[in-house]
Amino acid sequence: MEISGGRFAITGGVSLIGSHITEALLSRGAEQIILFDNYSLSTPETVGDLLKNPRVRVVRGDILRIGELYDAFEGVQGVFSVAAFLTLPLSNNPALGLAVNVQGQNNVLEACRYQGVKKMVFSSSTAVYGEPIQGVMDETTASNLAPFQPAAALYSASKLIGEHLNRYYHQKQGLQTISLRYATVYGERQHYRGVNALYIVENYDRIKRGERPIIPDDGKEVHDYIHVADVARANVLAMGSDVSGESMNVCTGVATTLNDVVNTLLKVMKSDLRPEYRTPTQGVRASVGTHLAFSREKIERLLGWKPEVLLEEGIRRLVAWCEQRDAAKRNG
Repeated sequence: MEISGGRFAITGGVSLIGSHITEALLSRGAEQIILFDNYSLSTPETVGDLLKNPRVRVVRGDILRIGELYDAFEGVQGVFSVAAFLTLPLSNNPALGLAVNVQGQNNVLEACRYQGVKKMVFSSSTAVYGEPIQGVMDETTASNLAPFQPAAALYSASKLIGEHLNRYYHQKQGLQTISLRYATVYGERQHYRGVNALYIVENYDRIKRGERPIIPDDGKEVHDYIHVADVARANVLAMGSDVSGESMNVCTGVATTLNDVVNTLLKVMKSDLRPEYRTPTQGVRASVGTHLAFSREKIERLLGWKPEVLLEEGIRRLVAWCEQRDAAKRNG
């Protein structure tokens, strides 16, 4: 599918990932981008600069109300399905979270079919693998959800269901679909809902207050941190490709410890504060292991995608954005 001159809709468009997909589409010459969002987790101010562009339009709506999707997708060639409950909000309201992640995704697919949308790219997650196993995990690796906390397992299962709904519509309805399994996404416009990205933004806030950053346990827990600009580029490449009916990891393939994340944050912020180690007694945690290895071979082979933003550069961008946000609040 041609991106230049195309019309696209993004559910959950007023969000971290949705806004960066919008920027990537604009840079590739998209004619119109509809940001479909119910503002439950964000506001139009999140993407204020983007709304100044005449090619961007915000439509308030909910993916649980299929009629609103029918209207929003009229004349659209491609849909990016980003709207979802992450683990933390799902843990607070599992009934609504599962409805959004499962019934909502089915509604998106059905609205695509009804309006003749050519392709839908779905925001999935490497959480579908559950607790990491030894060796490199690729798209054929079986899920290992038993060790997860209930909320984390429910989130993972909802993304697996979403992926299989996508395959169903690909096989039975002829809708082109791709499921992108994101590792831990971070970057500008960062929110406070990502379980593993919280280690960055919460410790940024602590350091700004002159408080020592907190690291769980011994800090050897690892995650694969992927910058949101790389995630957005993967989405646009997926939309522009002829590939369909596939799931792909969107990751760096690098396991980074919490110690490294916080030390990089301290370096970027030019702080000499020393981390404080605590064992969490409450809150939701997903994978807490010290081994993690995701393969990115498939997405490199099928889409030609590779990550471009290294962790230190990504954290530097995030810190710069946070500082601009804080300055705007002080002056506003």
